Amino acid sequence: MAGTVNRDFGASLREERERRGVSLRDIATTTKISVSSLEALERNQVSRLPGGVFTRAFVRSYAAEVGLDPDRTVQDFLDSFPEVQRPETVSSIDGDGAVPVRSWTGWGVILGAVILLGLMVVLRFGFLVVQR
Repeated sequence: MAGTVNRDFGASLREERERRGVSLRDIATTTKISVSSLEALERNQVSRLPGGVFTRAFVRSYAAEVGLDPDRTVQDFLDSFPEVQRPETVSSIDGDGAVPVRSWTGWGVILGAVILLGLMVVLRFGFLVVQR
């Protein structure tokens, strides 16, 4: 797998795992990644994976467990699945690097505030009823 992007990324992972005699259960136990997620990775079913940094962490952990170069394997994964979003970055204030950007949409913030307010109201009135 090193050096070239394999058209069947998942199959190359599975072949390497089998060649080294490592079971999915072994990887799941060590990495705390579910067997179903590991199976999805080997079947190229990236839509069944959590996405973003979590999927890259899964790939990195899997690679380390089967003796592959984690950085190279993650790069091969990103090259094989360009639809998987790479983290957005912006230049830092002093320009010495890039910082990942994670932003809430306006609606997400509003929804979170409404839920929190509703929970506070329920707890307050529930507490008053219990005291009587």
